[in-house]
Amino acid sequence: MAWIALFVAGLLEILWAYSMKISEGFSRPLPATVTLAAMAASFALLAWAMRQLPLGTAYMVWTGIGAVGAFAVGVAVLGESASAMRLAAAGMIVGGIVLMKWA
Repeated sequence: MAWIALFVAGLLEILWAYSMKISEGFSRPLPATVTLAAMAASFALLAWAMRQLPLGTAYMVWTGIGAVGAFAVGVAVLGESASAMRLAAAGMIVGGIVLMKWA
């Protein structure tokens, strides 16, 4: 269950990053509210998962899901660049997560 909670926490991190972007500096109430709610839920699930998982592994997986997911949303939804270097950087993050899980 800890891994499922951690995965959902990572997905919520993607949501709050995206909603923060579209909140335009917290000037739009609905996206700002979504940001704060998703942050709270993400942190709560991360904290719960950390009761069973090692700190380094849990935090790296959580931030990795958020970072790579936010990058993907930026490219797919916001039209951000998907240059070879940015794709390689995202790939290295995923590789680091896999190595941390195996370690």
